[in-house]
Amino acid sequence: MKKPIFKNYLTIVILMLFSVTAFAQKFTTHSVKKGETLESISQQYKVTPESIVALNREIKGLSELKASTILVIPLDAKASEVKDVVVKKNKSGSKNVIIVQEEPIGFETYKVKKKDNLYRLSEKFNVSQDAIKRYNKELYSVQLKKGMEIEIPKYKKVIAEENPFDNGDFEMYTVKPKETRWSIVSKYGITMDSLLVLNPDLSNENTYIASGQTLRLPKLAGSSTENQTTQLYISYVVPAKKGFYSLEKEFGATEAEIKALNPEVKERGLQEGMEIRIPKKKADKNAINTDNFIFYEVKKGETEYSLTRKLGVKYKELLHLNPDLESGFKAGMVLKLPKNSEGDFEVKNSLVIENVNLINAMDLSTKPNLVLMLPFRLDLIDVNQKETAVSSINKRKDANYSLGLYSGALVALDSIKKLGLSVNVSVLDNEKSVTKTKQLLMSSEVKNADVIIGPLDSSSLQEVAVRVGAKQIPVIAPLPAKTEVSLSNVFYSVPSDEILRNRIFSFVKKNITSQNVVVINDAEHVATKNLIVQEFPGAKSLLLDEKFAMKNKILALLSSKEENWVFLESDQLNTINSVVSVLNASTTDKIKIKLFTTNKGKSFDGDKINHTHLSNLSFTYPSIEGDDNYDSFEKAYKRKFSGKTPDKFARRGFDLTFDVLLKLAYKQNLFEASKFIGETTYSANRFDYENKGTSGFYNIGCYIMAYEDMWIKEIE
Repeated sequence: MKKPIFKNYLTIVILMLFSVTAFAQKFTTHSVKKGETLESISQQYKVTPESIVALNREIKGLSELKASTILVIPLDAKASEVKDVVVKKNKSGSKNVIIVQEEPIGFETYKVKKKDNLYRLSEKFNVSQDAIKRYNKELYSVQLKKGMEIEIPKYKKVIAEENPFDNGDFEMYTVKPKETRWSIVSKYGITMDSLLVLNPDLSNENTYIASGQTLRLPKLAGSSTENQTTQLYISYVVPAKKGFYSLEKEFGATEAEIKALNPEVKERGLQEGMEIRIPKKKADKNAINTDNFIFYEVKKGETEYSLTRKLGVKYKELLHLNPDLESGFKAGMVLKLPKNSEGDFEVKNSLVIENVNLINAMDLSTKPNLVLMLPFRLDLIDVNQKETAVSSINKRKDANYSLGLYSGALVALDSIKKLGLSVNVSVLDNEKSVTKTKQLLMSSEVKNADVIIGPLDSSSLQEVAVRVGAKQIPVIAPLPAKTEVSLSNVFYSVPSDEILRNRIFSFVKKNITSQNVVVINDAEHVATKNLIVQEFPGAKSLLLDEKFAMKNKILALLSSKEENWVFLESDQLNTINSVVSVLNASTTDKIKIKLFTTNKGKSFDGDKINHTHLSNLSFTYPSIEGDDNYDSFEKAYKRKFSGKTPDKFARRGFDLTFDVLLKLAYKQNLFEASKFIGETTYSANRFDYENKGTSGFYNIGCYIMAYEDMWIKEIE
């Protein structure tokens, strides 16, 4: 493999000098009181009315705010920043009280006792569990232990107010198996924004929800937490000459039920133009879960015509599944769709993902803050001595990988600049040291980052992810990484061995008919052999534990009636060479052989391996990288680096950086963008992140490659 010598190496040091601060948006919520207006609330929080409307689409166009409406309020730099929220029971135990706590004024040292846990300490000291962990960073990675000394934050100011949600209009709902956030908001006829406001403990980073979890939801007349029926309500504008009798006849809702759900009707009577909620009691016979439905969130400006065309569903069917559409389309509504819907979209985690053209969808007014934190090892390399520096770089894999990734990232930054997007870039050398990494984490570049690419080693990656996790800063792992703790803010960009294995299984299952499946493995790959046999129960297998008579044993497994599909599972160069030679020699007009593996390691690329034999056997395997054709990236790379050919790390650096910046320009938030963007493909890498909740985001995008006529080609 050719390694490019990075001539502009000193540019790294220069770029490290640059840093730009970023604006981090903060939010709070406000319960509208009687008589308050949009203007009075905006003055109270020192924000514009337009910024409040932008976060609360349901109030757009309303001349009067309804009391008890919950608004999401943006806080500017002058507004007081909420640091901690605790929900406590009052003395009677019947109602919740929200306690908002400001910046701590001090700390109390506490020695952990035998039966202590975070919940008990939270109750004892009236602080949240997050606050305890925030000021005791080690608790992100280890459990509380007896004798451990921790710091408990003390707060000067405590503002207590009755929970605005704790009244007869709301109930606690227990999440059932297979339910998702999307199915629940659809069941209750509310928006996803409303669900998050009603349940502030839900994560904004992902859509994870657990079976048995309790949620606060609108309580409808006649419903109860015991039966948890699938009643819906719709927003309805009262037309002229409409009375309770006609409403009951049309919707099956009594006068008492309508008044209970709409206090203003009880006070002022039913009036023309009044917008009310009407309960729909007829439950869907099918449970609203991911087995029966997929879900789509309505976007701003979408209409009946555009939506039905996009989703491939007739409006009549859409209305049947979503009765609240009678009142019209509203941005933020979550619609149920039949499982077999066909349209210009893909489905990810039961949520409809549109095929977004990220370049066309860029918001050029944004200016992302990108941090590249890689082990360039400037502590060991003397950049003033060119020959010595080049020799040191070539000897050190970490520096070589870093320069490859960085050189590709520079081309991505050039490309994104040509598209009109400005980016603040900070390049930091963590020296493959956790100690150095900790020092870098104190810098303003890291604190203000929108995304961090790197570090490469697992220990430093874990340190970065834990420390910036509280600020919800995404961290991209550019190379394979395993961490000891769950890290919800990490994007693992390299598909795991399990994902690659499942990919080749899926390919074989899709194409197999009557082939004879054979597994040949060494002692180190018995577990893989068992998985293959489990997927293909009729498969024959051979354990390579003897050197003698191997050829005869392999021949005994081959069929002359059906084509032989052979899995070879080994990392040993000599073993691979011997088996490939035997299989190639065994191929005749009668005996057809196709070779597979679940994980193509470096051994298959060894000089001893006859690649003509691999081509004769149509060697097929799953791969992280696709075709590295002479594409626009390679042309740009050669122009920038004096004709040097990019290696796989340079391609990965380009693809990762370009992908991240396009997504930030689309949604300004990588976590949010991952909900709505499916698979993306660039020079040689695919990215299709699957949200695993607290475990992070895992890339499942990979390729099926095959040898054909002495070329390696992408075949799926």
